[in-house]
Amino acid sequence: MNEPTSLSDPYAVAVELERLRGTVEAGFARVDGSLALLVQRSDQTDRQLADHEQRLDALERSRWPLASIGALAAIATVVVTAWELTPH
Repeated sequence: MNEPTSLSDPYAVAVELERLRGTVEAGFARVDGSLALLVQRSDQTDRQLADHEQRLDALERSRWPLASIGALAAIATVVVTAWELTPH
């Protein structure tokens, strides 16, 4: 077999191009793998964000509004005051 001796030799150029092709293919495979991992992590993050938004919405719906608590406290005060003012 002929050993590449110089880049002016067509055989040497072909060998170097084949090595370059292999290097580029390996690089693309690594990039594709990294991109696939990033897409997977992005999908997981989107699912977690949607779950957290649902849970936050549920908490917001189930909490008592501050105005309702104030109204209940006022009613309780009126009831206690009225009870104290009535003769026993």
